[in-house]
Amino acid sequence: MSPFEYVAVLVSIILGLGITQIITGLADALHQKNVRFYWPHVLWVLLVFILHVHEWWIFYEMRTNTSWQLGQFLFTLLYPINLFVLARLLFPINWAEGYNLKAFYLQHFRKLYWGFISLAALSIVTNLAILGDPLLEQVNKLFILVLLL
Repeated sequence: MSPFEYVAVLVSIILGLGITQIITGLADALHQKNVRFYWPHVLWVLLVFILHVHEWWIFYEMRTNTSWQLGQFLFTLLYPINLFVLARLLFPINWAEGYNLKAFYLQHFRKLYWGFISLAALSIVTNLAILGDPLLEQVNKLFILVLLL
């Protein structure tokens, strides 16, 4: 087993748990009666799901890294962990009949925005420090970070 494969196992588990949270939340919402969906909440759910799949796909770019240090590995785990936390924040823990996802979204949207701000910052730092991408290639991520702030 290569060092990348060893690291990829834990990253994949964390991303899989996040996707499980999203799918379980959707299934719970569909299982309840009279749940009122809210379109911005649905967009957040789709975005977080896409980011989970995107992170899994993009992580493959790190396969050329033959030497993994503990600090680099732990820092690499921050992005998938942050995605998992965002996935967990998307749905209520206790569902009730006639649950209003608009009210839930309005109570929790600040946490979601801070999560996305940290994702953008982590992405920039990871691309600069670990992947070695130049700062000029980070303009779109910097724009997103500034926009969210």
